[in-house]
Amino acid sequence: MTLVLALLLDALLGEPRALWSRWPHPAVLMGRAVAWAERTFNQGNHRRLRGLLSLLLLVAGALALGLALRALAGGLAEVIVAAILLAQRSLADHVQAVARGLRLSLAEGRRAVAMIVGRDTATLDQPAVARAAIESAAENFSDGVVAPAFWFAVGGLPGILVYKLVNTADSMIGHRTPRYEQFGWAAARLDDLLNLIPARLSALLIWITRPRGTWRSLIRDARLHRSPNAGWPEAAMAQVLDVALSGPRSYHGEARDFPWVHPRGRKVIGPEEIGAAVRVLWQAWAVLLALAVLLAL
Repeated sequence: MTLVLALLLDALLGEPRALWSRWPHPAVLMGRAVAWAERTFNQGNHRRLRGLLSLLLLVAGALALGLALRALAGGLAEVIVAAILLAQRSLADHVQAVARGLRLSLAEGRRAVAMIVGRDTATLDQPAVARAAIESAAENFSDGVVAPAFWFAVGGLPGILVYKLVNTADSMIGHRTPRYEQFGWAAARLDDLLNLIPARLSALLIWITRPRGTWRSLIRDARLHRSPNAGWPEAAMAQVLDVALSGPRSYHGEARDFPWVHPRGRKVIGPEEIGAAVRVLWQAWAVLLALAVLLAL
């Protein structure tokens, strides 16, 4: 029932600017902790081992904090902290902002989508902006809503705090670059493991909102993605909207020829498809809420 209340509170309030303009968001604090560990330990020899030990230290801190909050503040703290670490309302708002921007101009669409994706956006055309927004919607529904809810259901505050810590670490240091490939290896692998079930659950929640095609074709499309987990919600979103996602794009000036996910879907898309993706997000969220209610009974 705590999870039900947290889901509702997040959907109602999102991330109030008045609060987070004065106080650092917990995700920001986690990012600072990861940055400190990286600056301190990512040097010298045995960087993979150093990265593993650093991650274990950070995870232990998240576990201890979760246990302390649960013991000292009880159920109210659990509802508030869980709601803060869920991101349904903010995700839907950010994705919808891309649709509004595109309706004004391509430049406004690029500016809005640059706030939620890491790829180069300066030269994106309208379909590429729309794809980027829809991909972000699907992937972040898994990472920002379903996975935190899943790990809260499994482990309470310690579970959701550990998940968010690992996910933050992966986004910061889990990259295959000369600096992070060894040190961030443990963060990337643990993030893959923690998202294994939530990614597939997210795909199911998205797909059952408006089933199109078969689950077998969804699995086939998911395997076309470069990520073992992100491909699942993206393939589900691509299938229910009948649009092609992923495909070629550029990061830091380097072109990447990624394969298309659901390649038979429409490639000429725009703000209407983004709006449809936002509606799917809320429909999938409603199914998740209903599932939480059933578990609470």
